Amino acid sequence: MDILWVAVGVAVLLLFFLSMGTWIFASMLAVSIGSLWLLGDFNPDRIGLIFSRILYRASNSWELSAIPLFILMGELIFRSNLSERLFKGLVPITSRFPGGILHTNVLGCTLFAAVSGSSAATTATIGKITTQELKARGYNRNLSIGSLAGAGSLGLLIPPSIVMIVYGVQAEVSISQLFMAGVIPGLLIAALYSGFIMFKAWMNPALAPKQEIPGQTILQSLQLLFPILLLIFIVIGSIYSGIATPSEAAAVGVAATLVLLILERQISIPLLIQAFRGTLITTIMVCSLLVTAMLLSTAMGYLHLPRELAGWIAAQNLSPMMLLMALALFYIVLGLFLDGISITVMSLPITLPIVLLAGFDPIWFGIFLIIMIELGQITPPVGFNLFVLQSLTGESISRVAWASLPFFLLMCFAALLVSIWPEIVLWLPQVMTR
Repeated sequence: MDILWVAVGVAVLLLFFLSMGTWIFASMLAVSIGSLWLLGDFNPDRIGLIFSRILYRASNSWELSAIPLFILMGELIFRSNLSERLFKGLVPITSRFPGGILHTNVLGCTLFAAVSGSSAATTATIGKITTQELKARGYNRNLSIGSLAGAGSLGLLIPPSIVMIVYGVQAEVSISQLFMAGVIPGLLIAALYSGFIMFKAWMNPALAPKQEIPGQTILQSLQLLFPILLLIFIVIGSIYSGIATPSEAAAVGVAATLVLLILERQISIPLLIQAFRGTLITTIMVCSLLVTAMLLSTAMGYLHLPRELAGWIAAQNLSPMMLLMALALFYIVLGLFLDGISITVMSLPITLPIVLLAGFDPIWFGIFLIIMIELGQITPPVGFNLFVLQSLTGESISRVAWASLPFFLLMCFAALLVSIWPEIVLWLPQVMTR
């Protein structure tokens, strides 16, 4: 029972700092130092030595170098006209199906997620084109907004994913295998979304009115899609073939994006300055969270909190499915208030030992965790995709959240499927590593 009081005390202290409006990394830093000092009886010199070692280890992590590179790649694409070409290339293809060009939200986000790694960037890039186009063509507003909110969250699940890199570093598992594991669940969720759109359009054709699309051959569509498809092939293909590590693939992806923008005559000094500024801001945020999370993890380890708490939960004799349901509820609640990276770095020191003790595969749990984080992207009051869509559409946050509800439920169904059949996640990594 004592360990429970320690866990509750640490959680309450963290929530106190967050409720005061303190930055998340500063909150974790304060809780880490306070826990070591007050509960672990560590003197300031020893705490400083621990922190310096963590800083050194983080700054020399080859895996973490992929983060700023993938962010830069997404920034460069976001500030170019590749998203417009992506939409124009998808329109003639998607217009053939029930639901029409509503499917551009799902397919566009799925393709862009494979070169971005960020949920917010995926939603913003695709949404800046599709929201106005779908409104002008008379498509149902709720279905348009909801499908974009749900599909935009695929930026976290379809590789390359920044959250996957963060999880891989913290959990000490192969980032390449995590990337492989995310492909089939990501495509499964995209298929569920498109299936739902087709069903709704079949039940009520007025939601997605049939329209004449200007003549454009499939070959012309593929020419418009070629830049994005080429970048996907270069980045993901190099990782899956074993030619490059994720960090090396990220560097190659940035170089390929720059060459592509030069050939398209879109490169400019203002574009580069904006892309580097956006990359710097996001990278500092991610890395500061990751370093302080490492310190929090170390502090909890010194206090034996993860081990003791895992032992206590094991003593409750929860079935694996009951444990997953409890963790799912825990992560959905966290998603109401925190972004995906913050959830990952703050929770793993506690949840990962519990999950491993219960016998779950760490690769599988990484994908399950990311699906839970994706749910948080479309739940108020701090669903990042909801804020992005609010700014793009001018609708109230409540309407955006309500429109996203069916896609939230579909993602819950996908989480249930991967829990019942973990092979959905693990099959591709096992095949590719044979």
